[in-house]
Amino acid sequence: MQEKGYQKLDQYDEARVKELSCHYKEILRLLGEDPEREGLLKSPERIAKAMLYCTNGYDQDPEEILRSALFHEDCKQMVVVKDIELYSLCEHHMLPFVGKAHVAYIPNGTIVGLSKIPRVVDAYARRLQVQERLTRQIKDCIQQTLNPIGVAVVIEAQHMCMSMRGVQKQNSVTTTSDFSGAFMKDAKTREEFMRIIGVSLH
Repeated sequence: MQEKGYQKLDQYDEARVKELSCHYKEILRLLGEDPEREGLLKSPERIAKAMLYCTNGYDQDPEEILRSALFHEDCKQMVVVKDIELYSLCEHHMLPFVGKAHVAYIPNGTIVGLSKIPRVVDAYARRLQVQERLTRQIKDCIQQTLNPIGVAVVIEAQHMCMSMRGVQKQNSVTTTSDFSGAFMKDAKTREEFMRIIGVSLH
């Protein structure tokens, strides 16, 4: 029975959920747990749905996201969307890395609805990733779809594979950047972007 005022919006491929659940049930057993005990009875299904949600970027087309909201505008000023929350899974250990992305572009006759830039970040982040590739993919997508004068992307993130295991450095932050066009060729343009987002690459 649904609670009043609450509507569950999750939609999953039930066949995929069922198959994944079987695997997660066996993983729990191999870890030394009893998947039949009360607290774990529904965990395989919950984990399956959580993983499908965290990797739903595979079902999205980031270029199509941008193309859905393109507008002709005579604007050549830098457009910056900063502090975009980012959640992804490291493909090496399937542990989370979390942080924020800063994205800028200089229009060349075409602008995009501002909400589409965070959606592009999510579409690439919600896949098994490495931060370096994620940074490049966001830049390339915007460059190829909008054909702007330049694109800049900086990502700052903390990696649980470094915090929870391995070297166990809880406060380390990884910063990656990628630039095209004016941001790559013109140091002043790049420096203006870095000043706006408050990040130093030195």
